[in-house]
Amino acid sequence: MNSKFSRSNFLKFIGFGFLALTGGISLKKLLFSKKEIEGKIHGADFNTGHLLRKALTNKPEIFEEIETLIIGGGMSGLSAGWWFSKNNYNSYKILEMENKPGGNSKGGENEISKFPWGAHYIPLPGINAKYVKELFEEFGIITGYKNEKPIYNDFYICSDPNERLYFQGRWHDGLIPNYGISEEDHEQYKSFFSHIKDLKNKKGNDSKIIFSIPMELSSQDSNYLKLDTISMFDYLNSNKWTSEYLHWYINYCCRDDYGASYKDVSAWAGLHYFCSRTGEGVNVEKGDVITWPEGNEWIVEKLKEKNINNLVTNQLVYKIKPIKNEKFLVNVYDIKKDKVTQYITNHIIYSAPRFTAKYTIEGYSKKHQLEYNPWLVANISLNNLPEGKGVPLSWDNVSYYSDSLGYIFANHQDLTYNRNKGVITYYLPLDSKAGKDIRKEIIKYRSEDWKKIVLDDLERLHPGISKDIIKIDFWVWGHGMISPGINYLWSKEREKMLESFNGIEFAHSDMSGISVFEEAQFRGCEAAKKILRKVKV
Repeated sequence: MNSKFSRSNFLKFIGFGFLALTGGISLKKLLFSKKEIEGKIHGADFNTGHLLRKALTNKPEIFEEIETLIIGGGMSGLSAGWWFSKNNYNSYKILEMENKPGGNSKGGENEISKFPWGAHYIPLPGINAKYVKELFEEFGIITGYKNEKPIYNDFYICSDPNERLYFQGRWHDGLIPNYGISEEDHEQYKSFFSHIKDLKNKKGNDSKIIFSIPMELSSQDSNYLKLDTISMFDYLNSNKWTSEYLHWYINYCCRDDYGASYKDVSAWAGLHYFCSRTGEGVNVEKGDVITWPEGNEWIVEKLKEKNINNLVTNQLVYKIKPIKNEKFLVNVYDIKKDKVTQYITNHIIYSAPRFTAKYTIEGYSKKHQLEYNPWLVANISLNNLPEGKGVPLSWDNVSYYSDSLGYIFANHQDLTYNRNKGVITYYLPLDSKAGKDIRKEIIKYRSEDWKKIVLDDLERLHPGISKDIIKIDFWVWGHGMISPGINYLWSKEREKMLESFNGIEFAHSDMSGISVFEEAQFRGCEAAKKILRKVKV
């Protein structure tokens, strides 16, 4: 590693240069004390290039014809399969490269608890999230209706206490800094959230909701679309919302949902975060979320059951070639069996991230300016649960002073968990620089490097927590999620993402520019409907 981007410089660069601070914890003591904390990196195989070279040396041994292939078993691909199964269409396969499906909604489990490796909740679906409601009904998340409002399964609603913020030496309820701030700060809070209230469910000049989920159903009123051309940071300042605490909170929200700073996220996207969450129910409060110990892996497992006979894992798709009679030749390397299968198929849904298309689809030369930011997720197993002054341990626990997004208490929803032991899931978006530059760094990182970052942050929040840590499991997402940058969501660039290519349909949250479950599901279901129209089911 060169001197410009040394490991030590990288730690400073992402905002964790705490060792030099007065009163900082000696990480050398933490890491090399008698109690050595086990650390292990999990995640996607970075040796895909090696696997691809190996695949190219193998000739096809298995030949198969099938009507439809779905490339990628993330939420979009699984949702496409779900829609097929709902419509009694079974002539398809989902090919997933990893050993389990789910994309960034994967979860894990150890002797203490289940836990998420990425996406960990779903907001209450709003009026346009019809596919989400249909899925929630089928999977028992919505159990009925009263006065046209859904009744939610109480076990899946995030229980109290659900959020706390470490600010000015103690834990406070909620995530907005409210204590020890000026009257002017409070007035700006009131002004901003009054503005948000006015925009929620407001319609544009085309009678469509301005900020909808799915985003594609939003109003095309140019008075609001132009907000995509400025940053959320600039939007706040132009409206004289300058409170440092309000800015902190909105930046936190952008980093949480988009993996990027509010200086890099468009104002339309920033406002969408607040204004699109309009779901209601009989037995819920506004702002409630649906969650499970394993996060959105719960949904993945349900979708997996629906596709159980059509899902094949460990499948590296490395060649998609249009051939005569409007068919496709698809070469697939089975990573476990070290064999190549050649498929002939009539239809393809490409539900892998779009940046991979140019490597697999012959003739696909579209250059999309897509920005993906890396993430670190760490699942930390503890003998004793972290507490602190003020509000007790909650589902979501955030520090005002950290560059991380804090941690969730994974077994918060688990009624049977051991009250002493627990797993906390720590999230760190690596967003201080262009994603491609950070990816060059993190590929060289070992578990000790990540352990140093996480322990330093947690020790400042919970002094002495290291003695209670049993182990830390890491997952590094190199392309964690697409970020809705300035002038992307309503640009010609994203419009191109919606186009099919030589009959191949695409389905991924990349097409929305917003990496959330609702968008991934929408893209998968819409692509499946296009295929069903072609096969006339």
